[in-house]
Amino acid sequence: MTDIVVVEDNLEMAGLLCDFIEAEGYSSLRFVNGEDALHYFEKNSARLVILDVMLPGMDGFGVCSKIRESSNTPIIIVSARTEKNDKLNGLILGADDYIEKPYDIDILIAKIKGIFARRYNSEVISDGFLRLNKSKRTVYKGEKSIDLNQKEFDLLCLLMENSGKTLNKEMIFNRIWGFDSFSEPQTLTVHIKWLRQKIEDDPKKPLHILTVWGVGYRYDP
Repeated sequence: MTDIVVVEDNLEMAGLLCDFIEAEGYSSLRFVNGEDALHYFEKNSARLVILDVMLPGMDGFGVCSKIRESSNTPIIIVSARTEKNDKLNGLILGADDYIEKPYDIDILIAKIKGIFARRYNSEVISDGFLRLNKSKRTVYKGEKSIDLNQKEFDLLCLLMENSGKTLNKEMIFNRIWGFDSFSEPQTLTVHIKWLRQKIEDDPKKPLHILTVWGVGYRYDP
């Protein structure tokens, strides 16, 4: 599942917006017209849609209405149409917010983060490389589902929740296997190896699950 779908016919503006979005750790897809975006939604989904109004073919209001027929995905409309009636129309059709162009990118990013915090952060960790859903116990690398066993999932979740922090081996072992576990500490090393095989592009040269020698492990997105 893509984090953010951008529907914008101005290629330069769409490109810059996607660059900012991805710099914040979200994955993105862009479409230059509403029909292509709706075709995507027929078989796929997204966590948020940023939608222009003045599009070739079906306008943004029509796209918003069609998405709302089958999905409660948050929608932020961004448009140069600033009349009160336009804003009301967008909100009535189901948009979660309506932002006037030209917009301040920092304000838009703050609104995006607010929506993700309210809607997803309690159950989803997404950093642009992996997306982990704690309640569904699923992990995706891009559009690819990663199959993990229970301990692998719990270990990856702990590492991602503490992204950028070095975690002590003993602390990790006690959190995942428990103080009274009959498992050997070497079990942690084995599970780290299995995780790297499943998520790293090159498990022998990991870029995300890193060993901090003499201390433990650190996850970097």
